Amino acid sequence: MPVAGLVPAARRTPAHADLVVRNAKVFTGDPDRPAARAVAIRDGRVAALGDDNDLAHLVGPGTRVVDALGRRVIPGLNDSHLHVIRGGLNYVLELRWDGARSLRHALSMLREQAGRTPKGQWIRVVGGWTAEQFAERRMPTVAELNAAAPDTPVFVLHLYQSALMNRAALRAAGYTRDTPDPRGGQIVRGRDGEPTGILLAAPGALLLYSTLAKAPALDQADKRTSTIHFLRELNRFGLTSAVDAAGGFQNFPDDYATVTDLARSGELTLRIAYHLFPQTAGQELADLRRWTETVRPGDGDEWLRLNGAGENLTWAAADFENFSEPRPDLGEGYETQLEHAVRLLTENGWGFRLHATYDETIRRDLAVFEKLAADGLFPSDNRWLFDHAETVSPDSLDRIAALGGALSVQNRMSFQGTAFRDRYGAAAAAHAPPVRAMLDRGLTVAAGTDATRVSSYNPWVALHWLVTGRTVGGTALRPGGSGVDRETALRLYTHGGAHLTGEQDVKGILRAGCYGDLAVLSEDYLEVPEEAIPRIESVLTVVNGRIVHASAEHEGLAEAAPPITPVWSPVAHFGGYPTGAHQAALVAEAAAESALHRRWRIARGESSDEATPFTDPCFFH
Repeated sequence: MPVAGLVPAARRTPAHADLVVRNAKVFTGDPDRPAARAVAIRDGRVAALGDDNDLAHLVGPGTRVVDALGRRVIPGLNDSHLHVIRGGLNYVLELRWDGARSLRHALSMLREQAGRTPKGQWIRVVGGWTAEQFAERRMPTVAELNAAAPDTPVFVLHLYQSALMNRAALRAAGYTRDTPDPRGGQIVRGRDGEPTGILLAAPGALLLYSTLAKAPALDQADKRTSTIHFLRELNRFGLTSAVDAAGGFQNFPDDYATVTDLARSGELTLRIAYHLFPQTAGQELADLRRWTETVRPGDGDEWLRLNGAGENLTWAAADFENFSEPRPDLGEGYETQLEHAVRLLTENGWGFRLHATYDETIRRDLAVFEKLAADGLFPSDNRWLFDHAETVSPDSLDRIAALGGALSVQNRMSFQGTAFRDRYGAAAAAHAPPVRAMLDRGLTVAAGTDATRVSSYNPWVALHWLVTGRTVGGTALRPGGSGVDRETALRLYTHGGAHLTGEQDVKGILRAGCYGDLAVLSEDYLEVPEEAIPRIESVLTVVNGRIVHASAEHEGLAEAAPPITPVWSPVAHFGGYPTGAHQAALVAEAAAESALHRRWRIARGESSDEATPFTDPCFFH
């Protein structure tokens, strides 16, 4: 790389940097020094910032100097609510429709993957997409899945709402006319009583997730490789940290073994703070009590550490976020169990995070916390927060502030915003969640995705939503001025997440003494047109001074990753989220497909010259 203006000292001394990124437009996130032209990193920490000449004395024979070529540099991104551990264990098994612009293209991927998937394995499309993103503006049909993969089981998860299964998947899952509907879910049946291949969350998604769990899992070696590649995929977008929100079907300690092994061997490329989530209704308190007696928040190191409990503490207190269904009414009396759980945690020095979509749930939860506050348990040094909070009210925000709480918001509205608007109205959708009102009260707010089973893990899709209020299909949910500016959104995605893990003094900001975590961006987030934000990637990602991702002019600088296994993995052939160049090709294809599809419908007399939105009655009840 060109390094004009930086002359190395004669020999390496302890004062020399390990890495210098120069000729950059650095957004530091530090109010005392908001900008710089160069960053020096030594022993995993930021050693200095300044102009290129200011850092020349830190360059020695062993210093790697990277010319950013005038690109924007930011602190490493931190997704404050990402199911990264579970996502890593399954990443290489999943066919990703994230960013696909036409259903025709998505089905062609499915058809191609069916040709290489071995007998006994499933094709899984899990999260990161919605029908609104397709040119055809519709879901695939079960018939299309059967045509694309007649003999290979196919499971396609659509948001928190539904799943589609082809005939082979129904057979593999063992679903027949005699299979009963589980509580909170529906197996849709035809006139003959046989399952049609449509599963509905009504309103809970347990049916969807328990069906997915019937598919074969990877062996331990492939789980390790899968996790490595998932973390590298996150690095590709500039992510250097994540707060794992645990979740269903993520058992401790078994499902944490892979990231623990990678941490011990020094192979993590993403810093992870994780939570513990009771898996079985009825034994939540027993699980929480056992954990408080055996592990403590803070256990681990700066790469992998326990942060607390959640995002569920008790199953009875969990509302569901299926905006195509009415808001669920939680049962009477769950407060007693929640009180016992929160008391146990707070008295033992544990923080927690709590899933709560609706203000009706939040108000009931706050009443429990206020009762415990009378015993001196709130506010305290234990960090706690609400996740999601799409319909939280001003009064509830004031109560959260009084109790010392925080909030983690995600871009679930990018994917479910149209369904939310149709059910609750445009006014409610414009402030779901009310990020500006949270910030105006001085609350700690962090941003994330809630990937991978619904939202995409691409942080730039989330940042685009924070700034514009638009869904992935382009629907405008917020009127002008009700969102947040780009710098504020970026702070929520960097320093905000650090506050949730107590690392705000060392993470999410580029300042001497802080972690040497940064990303060099493909496009300038602070200057590009809004519509270009979702296409941003990192061309160089640095964690702890290590280059963990490098592309474009920096290709070849990153540490090598092992080959993807198994060899038939969809990721081995299609990759993860489409790259910027691939995205442009998909947009052009989608435009052509949309026009072709419309002309075909007009010719058949099924459409007029006036475009009308597509609706599938199978998915509206």
